[in-house]
Amino acid sequence: MATTTENPFQRLVQTANIGGKDYKFFNLSALNDPRYQKLPYSIRVLLESAIRNCDDFQVLPKDVEHILDWEKNQTKNVEIPFKPARVILQDFTGVPAVVDFAAMRDAVKRLGGDPQKINPVCPADLVIDHSIQVDVSRSTLRFSPNPGGGQPKCLNCEGPCSDKICPFHGHKTSSADALEQNQELEFTRNKERFVFLKWGARALKNMLIVPPGSGIVHQVNLEFLARVVFNDNGTLYPDSLVGTDSHTTMINGLGVVGWGVGGIEAEAVMLGQSI
Repeated sequence: MATTTENPFQRLVQTANIGGKDYKFFNLSALNDPRYQKLPYSIRVLLESAIRNCDDFQVLPKDVEHILDWEKNQTKNVEIPFKPARVILQDFTGVPAVVDFAAMRDAVKRLGGDPQKINPVCPADLVIDHSIQVDVSRSTLRFSPNPGGGQPKCLNCEGPCSDKICPFHGHKTSSADALEQNQELEFTRNKERFVFLKWGARALKNMLIVPPGSGIVHQVNLEFLARVVFNDNGTLYPDSLVGTDSHTTMINGLGVVGWGVGGIEAEAVMLGQSI
């Protein structure tokens, strides 16, 4: 966020008392600009971000004007900078990002600097969910009302189905503790990656790594990671994000602006760049 001495829109900052505590926010209505009232709510989030981060360097006053002129510019090829509040990653795309931060720390250390200063600028959440494989499933009971999820009941049913042996892995493919077995196999196969990510979780500030078995990234994002409203040292602003998965837009269901991007764009945001 631009500092108070740099931001030309500092006059829009107002105070709101919530629960007996004062918070600051950029009141866009104080622009007294009729164009603002015509903006869709999703575009207003982009406008708030541009105003809050306006520093005459990455985000310029003319960028704010471009957004206010959305009604005219929406059919034109006009670029505007956007600084999302946070980034969400899954392990396939998140591991390279953590590797890059580790490499930058090594470079800073070689140059005599403090590697501890190399951290994501904005909150970055990495959910490990793309490593799991279903090698084992729960055994199906032949005498259940709907065995196998729709399969007809076996003739001469005598109880639980017998375990089957996987011809490739040589172990049982059905078990009552299927979840635990699949997770154990996941940790065995990905031990080196998980050890590295554990280091990243401890070493990097502003980065949360959600461990395996916690849930699918999009569900975790919706139910746990979404802030809806951010609080940055007493300044409130809308939650927004980019994620390295095409399903990132599910977060729109909470009224949070977000969409999927590539790993390079996500890492650029983590380094404080606008997209």
